[in-house]
Amino acid sequence: MRHDLSPEPREGAGRNPSGVANIPRRKEDVMAAESVYKVIELVGTSPKSWEDAAKVAVETASKSLKDLRVAEITKLDLKIEKGAVVSYRARVSLSFKYKRD
Repeated sequence: MRHDLSPEPREGAGRNPSGVANIPRRKEDVMAAESVYKVIELVGTSPKSWEDAAKVAVETASKSLKDLRVAEITKLDLKIEKGAVVSYRARVSLSFKYKRD
């Protein structure tokens, strides 16, 4: 009976020095891992909240960019006029995948 949580090695696979199974990769797995992504920076605004501001940025970008992957909020700030908050702003780093020809 096995008590560790490491996967069973495939036929022909050994174990590395730490005892974890060396599982041979399939060609399909390697090819899927070879991707290129572009990261752009956007600023979304909303009169309601930072969450809505970030959502506006992503939803607007999705109209012209395809295969969006990850959005990271990098900065939050406010627009203030006459001592009152008038707009929430979210700076978003957004990645999308380049397609191979």
